[in-house]
Amino acid sequence: MTAGLPKLAVHKFASCDGCQLSLLDCEDALLDVVGAIQIANFPEASREVLDGPYDLTLIEGAVSAPGDIERLQEIRAESKFLVSIGACATAGGIQALRNTRDVDEFTRYVYASPEYIDTLDKATAVADHVKVDLELRGCPISKHQLIETVIAFLNGRAPIIPTYSVCMECKRNGNTCVMVAHGVGCLGPVTQAGCGAICPSFHRGCYGCFGPMESPNTAALGERWLELGIDREVIRDQYHFFNSWADAFREAGEAYAASE
Repeated sequence: MTAGLPKLAVHKFASCDGCQLSLLDCEDALLDVVGAIQIANFPEASREVLDGPYDLTLIEGAVSAPGDIERLQEIRAESKFLVSIGACATAGGIQALRNTRDVDEFTRYVYASPEYIDTLDKATAVADHVKVDLELRGCPISKHQLIETVIAFLNGRAPIIPTYSVCMECKRNGNTCVMVAHGVGCLGPVTQAGCGAICPSFHRGCYGCFGPMESPNTAALGERWLELGIDREVIRDQYHFFNSWADAFREAGEAYAASE
């Protein structure tokens, strides 16, 4: 029986669908959630679409097409609680790499008939256009954080999502710091936890998939990278990657671009 259960809707904008798939990847935990919530609009999982309003709405993807803003406003109007999920929805994602370049030039290179392409000059976050009740970061998001968010919603409490850095996860995992031991550039000190420190666990630097942590000292980290002999252009490119349009990372990248 699903009558009377809270309605869940999942919407996609410019993205790869990876964060939506994280929901399906929850497996047994998802089955428990399904018993407490009605999946009313989720094209990745079902062809059935039930009319709103919806109690909980998840939005994946960046705002990048002319019709996106109007559609986003309509979704906001029919959603009681709205969560943007993933780097694309919370910081423009990979698409935001175009924000400082000539989009028309890109389309001429990529498409045989660029005159048919209708796109915005910038790819932006959902929160730049409508009120968002919660942002879940990551490329892709953590399925554990997603389940925690849904459970918290169902129980009327705030979700417990870490805002500290990936370095904390490295400490818990017993990882040796890759910057200290190997001189590898790592964004872990300024990146929000959530991935379990996957890359540092394999002796690679963090790429910043979860965006800026609560108090990122990007200037100090950049200076440390310079001491390690890492080029300014590399530092700029690392900040301008998965979460390039997040304020702290965008400003840090621009600082190194300006100093070249």
